[in-house]
Amino acid sequence: MKNFFIVPFVSMDELMRYQSRYKNIREAEDDEDLRAKVVDFKQGDVNGDGVKDNVFLIADRLPGEGILYRNITLLIQDGRTLKFTRVPLENNAGYNPTLFLGRFSEGKVNQILIVIDTGGSGGTIYSYVYSFLNNEVKKLFDSDKYIEEYKYGVTYRDNFKVDVLNKTLLYKFRLDIEYKGREYLSEIYDKNGKLKEPIEGFVRPLGGLYPIDFDRDGIYELYAVQGISGRYGADGLGYVETVLKWDGKRFKLVRQNVAIFGAEYR
Repeated sequence: MKNFFIVPFVSMDELMRYQSRYKNIREAEDDEDLRAKVVDFKQGDVNGDGVKDNVFLIADRLPGEGILYRNITLLIQDGRTLKFTRVPLENNAGYNPTLFLGRFSEGKVNQILIVIDTGGSGGTIYSYVYSFLNNEVKKLFDSDKYIEEYKYGVTYRDNFKVDVLNKTLLYKFRLDIEYKGREYLSEIYDKNGKLKEPIEGFVRPLGGLYPIDFDRDGIYELYAVQGISGRYGADGLGYVETVLKWDGKRFKLVRQNVAIFGAEYR
């Protein structure tokens, strides 16, 4: 079977120019990379030389594993020199791997956002942001480290309340869970609204990470979403929603909210 690259979301002129350079890919990359499937592709200046670069996610998909991708790898081709840089990912297996190029910091250079669905029952993701300024790879965001940095507690209280505590920043949010309904509440509370026994919930790992330009200044922030669970994973109570902004050294938490589910109004 012939090796080929899928190149979506580019103009016909860009596609023709890229196809004319395809032989350089075959000469530059080893057989392992050529056998991999291109699962996403974007173009943009990521190294700061003013020339559009080609940014790929490549991966293996083995027979019998459906839409599961393994060995997901970031591959960057310098648009000026046509040289490749291969960036292995720490969490390199999952579903629906996607790329986004955008400015998360001052300047005209794009950074690279990668999001991969883990495929777990909690609907969680792996996510990374990379800088490639001056052809140097630098990881700016790692979902695993983010989860380690911010710790949470979820505690049921009397009178149909649940406290969600950001233990790292000492923020507390109080949820009213009366909307959960009589059947649910009767399992947890007595007729006077007192807890029958202590109950602890938990905040799940990242379930979504979205680039949003909240300030409309051309620079994206990260909008991170984590589910809040009660007695078990599927017992959803709401979401922790966090806005992160690059401050020159790290993505700093600038705003955090908790959202709850609605109920039918009667």
